[in-house]
Amino acid sequence: MYSKRIIALFLFVCFTVVGQQKITINEIYNGTFRTKGMDELQSLKNTNQYTVLNVDRQSRSMSIDLYDFETLKKVSTLIDTKSFAALANGIDSYTFDASEKMILLACNSNQIFRHSFTADYYVYNIATKELKKPFDFKVQEPTFSPDGKKIAYAKDNNLFVYDLASNTSTAITSDGIKNSVINGITDWVYEEEFAFVRAFEWSADSKKLAYIRFDESKVPEFSMSMFGKDLYPTIDTFKYPKAGEKNSEVSLHIYDVNSNAVKNINLGNYTDFYIARMKWTNDANTLSAQVLNRHQNNLDLVFVNGDTGIAKVVLNEKDKAYVDVTDNLTFLKDNSFIWTSEKDGFNHIYLYDKNGKLKNQVTKGKWDVTEYYGLDEKTNTVFYQSVENGSINRDVYRISLDGKNKLRLSKEIGTTKATFSPNFQFYISTFSSASQPTKYSLNESKLGKEIKVIQNNDALSEKLKAYDLPAKEFFVLKTDKGNELNAWIIKPKDFDASKKYPVFMFQYSGPGSQQVANSWINSNDYWFMMLAQQGYIVACVDGRGTGFKGAEFKKVTQLELGKYEVEDQIDAAKVIGNYSFVDKSRIGIFGWSYGGFMASNCILKGNDVFKMAIAVAPVTNWRFYDSVYTERYMTTPQENASGYDQNSPINHVDKLKGKFLLIHGSGDDNVHVQNSMQMMEALIQANKQFDSQIYPDNNHGIYGGNTRIQLYTKMTNYIKENL
Repeated sequence: MYSKRIIALFLFVCFTVVGQQKITINEIYNGTFRTKGMDELQSLKNTNQYTVLNVDRQSRSMSIDLYDFETLKKVSTLIDTKSFAALANGIDSYTFDASEKMILLACNSNQIFRHSFTADYYVYNIATKELKKPFDFKVQEPTFSPDGKKIAYAKDNNLFVYDLASNTSTAITSDGIKNSVINGITDWVYEEEFAFVRAFEWSADSKKLAYIRFDESKVPEFSMSMFGKDLYPTIDTFKYPKAGEKNSEVSLHIYDVNSNAVKNINLGNYTDFYIARMKWTNDANTLSAQVLNRHQNNLDLVFVNGDTGIAKVVLNEKDKAYVDVTDNLTFLKDNSFIWTSEKDGFNHIYLYDKNGKLKNQVTKGKWDVTEYYGLDEKTNTVFYQSVENGSINRDVYRISLDGKNKLRLSKEIGTTKATFSPNFQFYISTFSSASQPTKYSLNESKLGKEIKVIQNNDALSEKLKAYDLPAKEFFVLKTDKGNELNAWIIKPKDFDASKKYPVFMFQYSGPGSQQVANSWINSNDYWFMMLAQQGYIVACVDGRGTGFKGAEFKKVTQLELGKYEVEDQIDAAKVIGNYSFVDKSRIGIFGWSYGGFMASNCILKGNDVFKMAIAVAPVTNWRFYDSVYTERYMTTPQENASGYDQNSPINHVDKLKGKFLLIHGSGDDNVHVQNSMQMMEALIQANKQFDSQIYPDNNHGIYGGNTRIQLYTKMTNYIKENL
């Protein structure tokens, strides 16, 4: 029998544990802290309405629902998967035709690389409720023609046009061969670094289809063993141009639908170049292309006549470092166009006439425009997002096309994004901060006034009260060299300034990136807060080279990736180490990908500052990484050997003193496991002890099943044992 005193003590302990509920790694990755959202939110073009892909977990069905912008009321359900046996596995994504009377549904998607996939596709007629499967095989990137009569698609490296009336496909190309020629779909490096897959575009009158052809026959191949569960592994081989190696030879072509003929476009006297973007203008016969030289420090906006094939440069941008490709090119009714550029040192909005002559710089100031939302041509009002209210925040603004009457529409301090109604009368605001989970609301766009909350995450906020999470405190850290860097710190909830705490630093640090941002926390943040619950201080510093503080701050790392960024992390660790409540002998650092490259360099070059480091999927030698990304910042190894070698951790292994954990997925098509294998061999030959973990067949993300739980448990244990 238990005494009353023991029972009382037991209840007290239970109450204390419950009152201070601890975060677990399982909770982080099983959806316990998942926010509610508006999945696949799309603003329609023809009516003042929007659609959302909703999931009914009880019936295991999905529906595309139509809502009215003005009232937020559901107008109708356009399609529900429970009405169609063919859609039993759900809808992955969807697109409308120009009339918004038909929907193209992607189902049963099979991932290829980061953005690319094949899928089963269905065409759904909203009026007749007819569901049709145009292809009895998986295809890539099917796209309606503007008149809604045809669908262009890619299959097995070739392009086709499907006619909806006759149910027949016509081949545009026939020379597509795996690892040799690709038509209308980007190669690996374009997909990864220029972030697009569909390399074909319909003209406004549906008469022409422009596409890019990739001849990758001379690009070196990379092979990976995929171990699986069979007796023998398989080999996955694909074209991957490493820095300084041969790239795909690209060419631009225009297919005429009526004549079934292809015109080859001579863009000009370019050699070893990239076609980073293409887009038809509002003139159905004029195609635009953004052409970059291999160094990416010269960008030409080229206009191509669809009939004659003649190309002319209408706008040129040069930079001593590199020119960013813009996704904000927007053609107005008269074919004048909006363009964003860093040419004055910060990213701003510009207006050009149809011949490429500058009419006006719309936004100005020592802050970056981060998103261009559109132009209301009735009132000549531009809507955009920027960091004017602090580089860790995002706000929505409106401004007249002449650069006057600027007004901040968002009211709360944090990160606000907007999805505008077709007539720009309303927008759906998506707001979050480090202390406020994501909230969706309807706002009017004259003054930004909130009309109604659509979706909030109050239930999550309520649930998190039991965990009594520590706050993410933002501040500016000044190094001894005088560099002012954005930072955050998470302290244990029971922080005692008279104690000495170990510090675990996290960073990514890649060019133009940002980790110190005032937005809702992600799975890494929950992990950091879990570590804080266990007595660690966690800190993050965005060093030089990161984004949203102007071009000069971002581009200072040019030709020397890993020099200034590592210097800043070491200097920041020294500043933090001198805080009265920090044990400077117990500072660790962690990062993934570029952050893994940085963590590796920090434990080596900062061996008197950092006690331990964890590097996940790190680049260990820039010679191993792809051409487009690496050369943008470093030029080629042939031109800049010292820049490559002096800052690659593989060349500094003899400096290792602390504890080092190296982690990689063996099926990483992006940062190849070669990086970690050669790093391991260098460490072995330097007679250095280290720890490592390989995740079989895992790609750059290292996830699936229990993988993330096992990975983060391993890293947690490593921190507790070594920091």
